[in-house]
Amino acid sequence: MNRLPGRDADAYPEWSLLLTWVAVMQAASVSGAARLLGLSQAAVSQRVKQLEATLSTELLDRSTRPARATPAGDLLFEHASRLLAQAGDMTESVRNLSRARRNIVRFGCVDSFAGTLGPTLIHGLSGASRQIRLWSGITPVLDKQLEERQLDLVISTSAAADAPAIRKLGLFSEPYLLALPRTAPPQDAHSLADLARRSPFIRYSARSHIGAAIDRLLESRGLFIERTFEFDNTDPLLSLVTAGLGFAISTPLCIWQSRHFVDQLRVLPLAPCLDKTRADAPDLARSFYLAARPHEAGKLPAEARNVILMAVERLMQHDIAPALGLPPATLWRSLRR
Repeated sequence: MNRLPGRDADAYPEWSLLLTWVAVMQAASVSGAARLLGLSQAAVSQRVKQLEATLSTELLDRSTRPARATPAGDLLFEHASRLLAQAGDMTESVRNLSRARRNIVRFGCVDSFAGTLGPTLIHGLSGASRQIRLWSGITPVLDKQLEERQLDLVISTSAAADAPAIRKLGLFSEPYLLALPRTAPPQDAHSLADLARRSPFIRYSARSHIGAAIDRLLESRGLFIERTFEFDNTDPLLSLVTAGLGFAISTPLCIWQSRHFVDQLRVLPLAPCLDKTRADAPDLARSFYLAARPHEAGKLPAEARNVILMAVERLMQHDIAPALGLPPATLWRSLRR
């Protein structure tokens, strides 16, 4: 067997010893590391001594109580932390490659997307050479699952990518719409401020991404509407609107996800109800993004993006626009650059 040039294989520390040293540093003590690793304190001490012997240097200054890391110990911690992180990435990359060869792709989508465009996405991307597994959820959870490699691609409503290896592609945006009971006269929506004084605002909860975005939109225009009813999902929200208990702000896809209520709703553009607000103001729309690790996903993100944009155009034009009585061009906009 060939050895690495100029190095003896025995000179490299074992991974278990490096992991132990990182635990000692993170716990700031040998006893703390023992609890983290599920080992005895004696076993951890033995591993540290073995690591010191391998590197021919002291890592702990045992003349102090408690013992402290030497400069060499601090330097080893920095290198070992990076190596262990890279080892984790290596393992997941190999597993992902194996998964790709088995033609299984794990997609995560926000609920309103999964319930409206999800079937088209699965149909457009799956086949004899690929199988799609679709999960739905809320944006913060989906982004976290992608970061932790529980998902391969994610469609969410957040443009931010926390992990450097993750890239987000813009898909499309859809405007916020005012949802009223069908029996409400159109003049009721002349001013959102006046409407809020006469009728309760049935809103998405602030812990949801869409709820927080709508709250920011209203507050930026000086509208602080009392909280009465709030929900995480569109179904209960629209059920109260159709019952005549108030009004709501939603989006085309959210409303279409609960389309069994459409015949009982009057849906109007939100911009005219807000004083001195341009219809193209950025915060009057919710945007969708496709997140993936480009070096692992290959051509799939671009392929998925094409399928999604064709599907949303068809859905808005042939189904949603006629049902809501609004022009298709006002219901979505491509973010492709």
